Amino acid sequence: MAKKTDADNTITLDQPIKRGDSEIRELTLRKPSAGELRGLHLAELLQLDVGALIKVLPRISSPTLTEPEAATMDPADLLACGTRIAGFLLQKQDRAAASLLA
Repeated sequence: MAKKTDADNTITLDQPIKRGDSEIRELTLRKPSAGELRGLHLAELLQLDVGALIKVLPRISSPTLTEPEAATMDPADLLACGTRIAGFLLQKQDRAAASLLA
């Protein structure tokens, strides 16, 4: 099985995030460690809870977002990030089974 690359976890934003005079047009997400999930409920992440996504995105995004930046994201972009994060929480065998169903 091919190893995932950062490109697999890069999300092109429909609505860039403004940061000063520049714009963030892409986010690369990485799988969080257990410690980075501290204070969050896994069920909320799996349910794509907006509050939980806003808290976890700054911990796993590159460039690193702030919570206020995450809170102003376009809902479609937040959903794209949320589905990628939910996928991170599945074991390999479950991800493979889910891809067969899709």
